[in-house]
This record gives sequence, structure tokens and C-alpha cells, in this order.
Amino acid sequence: MSQPNSMPSEQEREIAQHIRSIERQLQKISSHPLIVKPPTTARELLLQFLKGAAFGLGSVAGAGIILSLIIYLLSQIQFVPILGDFIKDILLQIQPPTH
Repeated sequence: MSQPNSMPSEQEREIAQHIRSIERQLQKISSHPLIVKPPTTARELLLQFLKGAAFGLGSVAGAGIILSLIIYLLSQIQFVPILGDFIKDILLQIQPPTH
């Protein structure tokens, strides 16, 4: 560690520079519109509603894609004797009735 009257070492200058960089980044983040509390309750409710709607839409879309892939993959393994009948029953119930 350096003496009080001596010059700071190169390592100390680098640490101080990194600390200043972190402080600048924290100031940027803390002033971001999604971090700062909205000025009115109505605006906060709107933002929370939009956030919830986006989460719900993403969940439904993700589940739909994953279930579609699972059903497709299961339909490809109908040759397995035990699973084949079970999968065939599932596929018959999922498919719309043909007239």
C-alpha cells in the first residue's frame, strides 16, 4: 500500500478508473425510464399492465411452440408398441373431427 505522500501506483490508478466507470454506468441505469418510478399512478398501472400482457403473450406463444414440437416428435414415434397406441389416441383427440 502506498504512503500518504507518495504518488498512487499504476494499479491504484486503474482501480480508481474502473470505479469511476462503474459509477457512470450506475448513473445511466438509475435514470433509465423503466427504473425510475412513473410520475403518476395511472402511468404505473399502464406500464404494469403492458408488462403483464407481454409476459402472458410470450408464455402462450412459447408453450404453443413447445407443445407443437412435442406432439410432432411424438407422432413420429408411433412404431413403439406401448407408446404408439397412447400417442395415436392423443393425436385423434387433438385433431379436429372430419365430416
